[in-house]
Amino acid sequence: MNLPFAESFKIKMVEPIRRSTREEREKWMKDANYNLFKLKSDYVFIDLLTDSGTGAMSDKQWSELMLGDESYAGARSYYNMKEAIKTILNFDYFLPTHQGRAAENVLFSVLIKEGDIIPGNSHFDTTKGHIEFRKAIALDVTIDEAKDTQIDLPFKGNHDLKKLEDAMAKHADKVPFILVTVTNNTAGGQPVSMECIKGVRAIADKYKKMVVFDSARFAENAYFIKTREKGYENKTIKEIVKEMYSYADAMTMSAKKDAIVNMGGFIATKHQDLFEKACMFNIMFEGYITYGGMSGRDMNALAVGLDEGTEFEYLETRIKQVEYLGKKLDEYGIPYQRPAGGHAIFIDAKKVLSNVPREQFPAQTLGVELYLEAGVRGVEIGAILADRDPVTRENRFPELELLRLAIPRRTYTNNHMDLVAAALKNVYDRRDAITKGFTIVKEQPIMRHFTVDLERVK
Repeated sequence: MNLPFAESFKIKMVEPIRRSTREEREKWMKDANYNLFKLKSDYVFIDLLTDSGTGAMSDKQWSELMLGDESYAGARSYYNMKEAIKTILNFDYFLPTHQGRAAENVLFSVLIKEGDIIPGNSHFDTTKGHIEFRKAIALDVTIDEAKDTQIDLPFKGNHDLKKLEDAMAKHADKVPFILVTVTNNTAGGQPVSMECIKGVRAIADKYKKMVVFDSARFAENAYFIKTREKGYENKTIKEIVKEMYSYADAMTMSAKKDAIVNMGGFIATKHQDLFEKACMFNIMFEGYITYGGMSGRDMNALAVGLDEGTEFEYLETRIKQVEYLGKKLDEYGIPYQRPAGGHAIFIDAKKVLSNVPREQFPAQTLGVELYLEAGVRGVEIGAILADRDPVTRENRFPELELLRLAIPRRTYTNNHMDLVAAALKNVYDRRDAITKGFTIVKEQPIMRHFTVDLERVK
């Protein structure tokens, strides 16, 4: 008989997690003003709020923590990270930052000015926030099929190259670069094909523009290219990654995802002039150019994580756990963004809670209901995250109203996924009785979802 799939790691250490009562969760959720970000982690049983910085590091990564060089300038750890970035991603110049949004802040301070337009295949919250903070426009040119959660396409995160060409023909003088987000988080953790990446590069070359990658989950994207795109099935993940970045001028990365560290990020580029301009902002915002807000030990762990995170066996284990949860939801008939994403399952809240008006935030309502049901914490990827229009100040209501369940790397077992699926089924079974959601009591003008206060609609 065929052997069943098994994880490519064994567990060396565990951390206890506490079950709570429904009564306790009701109180805690109300005290947090119905914002899942404001819950204490001790109040959460299974935490799927994010996969950013929440994964379990390997024994090699932990050992590298003990070897960190904490020198302010020119530390060994910096050169370890530099070598890993050159070897795996083939960029000559890089700047460490404390995380991905810091990398965006530094790079965008060089590249973006008021009135600019940045086309891309969806812009995640911090990316869009940094663009709009600079009074520029984040123009989404993702394929239309991404808006239909039930269409099953292998590369649902792709740019629509016709939309991109039309945007460039109309606005090229205002476009500093084209953004490629791998994988496309806002669209449901969906990958971008190599064919699409090549098409973006061709359009960029036509208009003499740079291509910048938002690279938080680049290795997962490479896995999908290997397993779904013709001609790549016999290539290694590292070979695919090098080809992906051969089409890029620069990248930002939150290394808390695919480099499997608790803190860290970086900017990398092939252009010395861009690097030199970014150095000034890195020193202003992050720290000296050879540490950039990171400790030496964390740079060491990051260097190892880039290597381990681009190995097929690790990625197969990681992505198959996401698929496992998706298959359980298929058994229960619960709609989610299909196919299962690389790092998360994105529940289609508009289909689950069809009786909750969009003005009352169905995805946030579903997230609260799931927490109250079983202590499982997810995050809203919908109208609250979309913020208000910078000009009209009206709420933006995206086509996709999703509850993201982001699975930390090497952290939970499939038994935990079974519980998550069962809890969702319980909420789904009583969905017709859920007719009211939430209103906003207090919010920030940009990236409001992190700190927003809500109250139940009576």
